[in-house]
Amino acid sequence: MWSHMVKCDLMSRKVATVARKAAATERRIGIRELKSKLSQCVREVKMGATIVVTEHGKRVARLVPEADSLEERINTLRNAGSVQWSGRRLGVVKPAVRVRGKRTVSDIVVENRE
Repeated sequence: MWSHMVKCDLMSRKVATVARKAAATERRIGIRELKSKLSQCVREVKMGATIVVTEHGKRVARLVPEADSLEERINTLRNAGSVQWSGRRLGVVKPAVRVRGKRTVSDIVVENRE
């Protein structure tokens, strides 16, 4: 009866632990400071640190080390909480819109911008 509550509590603890670890390796820096210390920040990122760039206190970008393989990049996104993926192969998705006639999608986009 109470097993679902225990599972939720364990999950929230695990998520909190991951968030604390991520926060410990992240450093926040404002855009102005980043401009003046860019080389130093790049060196830190090369060594494995993650730098969160802020503008007026709001997060606008994240500098992360370049991953070598697709699997490493997916794991980085998963660890950052940006994506959730079960690991299963993704299915084929049909296009949401079909272009009719001789115009290309880029022609339609240009036309709509005007």
